[in-house]
Amino acid sequence: MKINRLFMDANLPQDDEIQYLTEKVGLTPEMVTDSQPVYDAINSAKDPILAGKSILYITRNKGAVIRKCPGTSHYTCCDYTILHTGTFCTMDCSYCILQAYFHPPVLQYFAGQDTLIPPLKQTFSENKIYRIGTGEYTDSLIWEKISTGPKFLIETFAKQSNSLLELKTKTINVDSLLDLDHNGKTVMAWSVNTPEIIRSDERGTAALTSRLETAKICEAKGYKLAFHFDPLVVYEGCEDAYKRVVHSIFSHVSPDNIVWISIGSFRFMPPLKSIIEKRFPSSTIPYGEFILGLDNKMRYFKPLRIHLYKTLIDTIREYAPHVRVYFCMEDEEVWEKCMGFFPKKEGELGHLLDRSAAAHCKLNTAFL
Repeated sequence: MKINRLFMDANLPQDDEIQYLTEKVGLTPEMVTDSQPVYDAINSAKDPILAGKSILYITRNKGAVIRKCPGTSHYTCCDYTILHTGTFCTMDCSYCILQAYFHPPVLQYFAGQDTLIPPLKQTFSENKIYRIGTGEYTDSLIWEKISTGPKFLIETFAKQSNSLLELKTKTINVDSLLDLDHNGKTVMAWSVNTPEIIRSDERGTAALTSRLETAKICEAKGYKLAFHFDPLVVYEGCEDAYKRVVHSIFSHVSPDNIVWISIGSFRFMPPLKSIIEKRFPSSTIPYGEFILGLDNKMRYFKPLRIHLYKTLIDTIREYAPHVRVYFCMEDEEVWEKCMGFFPKKEGELGHLLDRSAAAHCKLNTAFL
């Protein structure tokens, strides 16, 4: 993470969290009373998206701290719960939906760990299993090198019995987390892709082998793991390339320590195409065989998705027949043709994932 400019709300207390953060960033904060100077600094750049990745804004979360994943209409959701700790990312993936989602794209760190405690305590007190992640609007571990946030969350989740914390990343930022007493309540998760796609379309991310070597280190420290094949990209030779990724995963870690593997293909809001064309002129991923889905996102032609999904699932099953594999935002036909079943009832997919979480992470099975 390379931050070139640092803004901070003037009314934030200069507590240990802020002092640690500013010391690690190594810049004197520019104090602001509102967000407009931050927006102006980003919007005045030739490439506001790229500029937004090097300008950090330390502020408070002014919205909901915990909320249910919004999902998308007509496609099955896993009932994930989002914990908001920040927005945007310092890495630069061509397909990243955040480029078209935020206007302007602001790299925000939400200060105030004390503000997380009441909503988390309320969540922990409920008679329900929660699968909670911080990687919906940011990468969970870009903050590890400059903040105590990930450490705070792991230690907080370790003290309860009904919720799982998933930290999803494309980094290898785990050094400060390896010796924590996580009590099995944190899943270290990696988004994975083929080396070809990582090189061409995932600027600034860790290499696949580095991600998997880091997963192996975390496994040795007792962390459970997860992997997310999302987005799968269709290109010539991709089937064999994704098979090799599966082989590499299971040559590094044991299937017994994998809580789940998710699968999803590249899908995007139509405005994202022009952004990719402008910012990644050598990228070929916007030019696949896409159709407009029921959720108004562009998706690969369904037979292409099904063919690649089947190949990937069959390969995973060769190594790990009992690992929970699920689709992120797919329809009934895809589930039936690729998995042989469809979680028809509302919340059924979430329940399947809850059971896997309970089995791996010592959660209270009375809540199932």
